Amino acid sequence: MKNHSEARKSALVLPGGGARGAFQVGVLKAIVEILPSNAANPFQVLSGTSAGAINAIVMASKARRFCMAVSELESVWSHFHSHQVFRTDSWTMLKSSLHWLAAIVFGGYLVGMPRSLLDNAPLAELLSRNIRFPRVRSSIEKGYLHAVAVTAASYGSARSTTFFQAGEGGKTWTRTRRRGISSEIHLDHLMASVAVPMIFPPVCINNEYFGDGAMRQATPLSPAIHLGADRILVVGVRDETADPISHSNEPPPFPSFAQIAGYMLDTLFLDGLYSDLERMTRINQLIDSVRPADRSGAIAHMRPIDTMVIVPSRDLRELALEYRDEMPLPVRALLRGIGGRGRSEGRLLSYLLFEQSYTRELIELGYKDAMQVRDQLLAFVSGADVPRLFAPDWVQKDLGRLD
Repeated sequence: MKNHSEARKSALVLPGGGARGAFQVGVLKAIVEILPSNAANPFQVLSGTSAGAINAIVMASKARRFCMAVSELESVWSHFHSHQVFRTDSWTMLKSSLHWLAAIVFGGYLVGMPRSLLDNAPLAELLSRNIRFPRVRSSIEKGYLHAVAVTAASYGSARSTTFFQAGEGGKTWTRTRRRGISSEIHLDHLMASVAVPMIFPPVCINNEYFGDGAMRQATPLSPAIHLGADRILVVGVRDETADPISHSNEPPPFPSFAQIAGYMLDTLFLDGLYSDLERMTRINQLIDSVRPADRSGAIAHMRPIDTMVIVPSRDLRELALEYRDEMPLPVRALLRGIGGRGRSEGRLLSYLLFEQSYTRELIELGYKDAMQVRDQLLAFVSGADVPRLFAPDWVQKDLGRLD
């Protein structure tokens, strides 16, 4: 345990994950329970990507009353239906399938190339009704929040772009393939951040098209650190343990499109997080190996970052398969058409299953997993001394090999 009694700026980092974002709401629900009633937002910096960006902006708009913000998130996520996120009617599904088929057969000549597999206009309507974007600025001006960040990926410049609103001291940054831009966050930023490639359409902002922020986000912790965070709570949406290697002599089935798409989403949303944790652990070890009085040169300008990681204790692919039949029939038919049959469809399904039976299960799982580490979580959000890294055992074990 390190002694970090000086004031710290805490951040909440919420990676993307489609429907899996409901797990984050369960963790937030647990935080509300362990904090005093009517507590203000305990995080000075909020950083989100894709579905995590939506959760972050809702909290930023109601930073004065953290409990109310989480309650509204829970209300929406626990009553979700797929038709609130993308069009699920039979005609839309049929039209989408035929459009893709015609585009492939005719090379885009007789019909234009489709913009996306699914139409997420209903999500834009839902967000515009429920989020008061001007309140984000109010939260910052009144001191309930220092900064909020939403990350998207530019198709034009091929850079990860973080749009942020911040109080004094919030500075733009430019690094290789990534940048931070000060901007008033609005609906287009959120729709860009959730625009999963091929599945949802890109969004044009300032004459530049953007897609899901996870695509180029090799360093998901970076925006929070640039905005001044000294300690970071990360709420992931996957148990990162790898699948066991099959030792069967039987040839494996050829991977379906649904299996490949699910694998790509896993890579987009989650693989960068573990790499960034590993990198930060190395830097922390370097800084801590030198006494404060002896630090000079580049290391004198570095600061260690305390990090807590909460991830699901269950495999969300298996959980999604339990609720597969809740998905609207036209969508199930579309998934079957791209090879979404059997266990292999679980990964893709776990991102697209915006149905209340599944999201409620995720909220409950997030709540239980957070309450399992209640004491450590309370210490983190209340500003008490915490370890440099608190994470599941498998993370501690892997990163411990860096010593």
